[in-house]
Amino acid sequence: MKDFIEYAARLLAQEPDQVAVTETIDGSTVTYELSVAAEDVGRIIGREGRIIRSIRGLVRAAGARQGLRVSLQVH
Repeated sequence: MKDFIEYAARLLAQEPDQVAVTETIDGSTVTYELSVAAEDVGRIIGREGRIIRSIRGLVRAAGARQGLRVSLQVH
Protein backbone atom coordinates (compact mmCIF):
# COMPACT_ATOMS: atom_id res chain seq x y z
CA MET A 1 0.00 0.00 0.00
CA LYS A 2 2.90 2.30 0.71
CA ASP A 3 4.02 1.98 -2.90
CA PHE A 4 0.51 2.72 -4.18
CA ILE A 5 0.23 5.89 -2.07
CA GLU A 6 3.63 7.09 -3.24
CA TYR A 7 2.83 6.30 -6.87
CA ALA A 8 -0.50 8.17 -6.80
CA ALA A 9 1.02 11.18 -5.05
CA ARG A 10 3.92 11.37 -7.48
CA LEU A 11 1.49 11.44 -10.41
CA LEU A 12 -0.41 14.35 -8.87
CA ALA A 13 2.52 16.40 -7.55
CA GLN A 14 4.44 18.99 -9.52
CA GLU A 15 7.52 18.16 -7.46
CA PRO A 16 7.44 14.34 -7.31
CA ASP A 17 10.94 14.16 -5.80
CA GLN A 18 9.61 15.65 -2.56
CA VAL A 19 6.95 12.96 -2.08
CA ALA A 20 7.65 10.70 0.89
CA VAL A 21 5.50 8.11 2.66
CA THR A 22 6.20 6.80 6.15
CA GLU A 23 4.47 3.80 7.65
CA THR A 24 3.72 3.29 11.35
CA ILE A 25 2.36 -0.07 12.51
CA ASP A 26 0.62 -0.42 15.87
CA GLY A 27 -0.94 -3.85 16.21
CA SER A 28 -3.65 -4.14 13.56
CA THR A 29 -3.61 -0.40 12.82
CA VAL A 30 -1.39 1.03 10.10
CA THR A 31 -0.88 4.77 9.72
CA TYR A 32 0.63 6.24 6.58
CA GLU A 33 1.94 9.80 6.57
CA LEU A 34 2.25 11.39 3.16
CA SER A 35 4.65 14.33 2.94
CA VAL A 36 4.65 16.55 -0.14
CA ALA A 37 5.92 20.00 -1.07
CA ALA A 38 3.83 22.87 0.33
CA GLU A 39 2.53 23.86 -3.10
CA ASP A 40 1.42 20.28 -3.82
CA VAL A 41 -0.76 19.82 -0.73
CA GLY A 42 -3.76 21.36 -2.50
CA ARG A 43 -3.29 19.09 -5.50
CA ILE A 44 -3.20 16.01 -3.28
CA ILE A 45 -6.25 17.05 -1.29
CA GLY A 46 -8.23 18.15 -4.34
CA ARG A 47 -11.35 20.23 -4.59
CA GLU A 48 -13.42 19.71 -1.43
CA GLY A 49 -11.09 16.83 -0.49
CA ARG A 50 -12.26 14.53 -3.25
CA ILE A 51 -8.86 13.23 -4.34
CA ILE A 52 -7.54 12.41 -0.86
CA ARG A 53 -10.91 10.91 0.07
CA SER A 54 -10.67 8.58 -2.94
CA ILE A 55 -7.10 7.55 -2.14
CA ARG A 56 -8.05 6.95 1.50
CA GLY A 57 -11.01 4.83 0.42
CA LEU A 58 -8.82 2.61 -1.75
CA VAL A 59 -6.20 2.24 0.97
CA ARG A 60 -8.81 1.41 3.63
CA ALA A 61 -10.43 -1.18 1.36
CA ALA A 62 -7.08 -2.84 0.67
CA GLY A 63 -6.30 -2.83 4.39
CA ALA A 64 -9.69 -4.31 5.27
CA ARG A 65 -9.01 -7.23 2.93
CA GLN A 66 -5.90 -7.92 5.02
CA GLY A 67 -7.71 -7.42 8.33
CA LEU A 68 -6.03 -4.08 9.06
CA ARG A 69 -7.29 -0.62 9.99
CA VAL A 70 -5.54 1.91 7.80
CA SER A 71 -5.38 5.68 8.00
CA LEU A 72 -3.69 8.17 5.69
CA GLN A 73 -2.56 11.62 6.74
CA VAL A 74 -1.17 14.38 4.53
CA HIS A 75 1.59 16.68 5.76
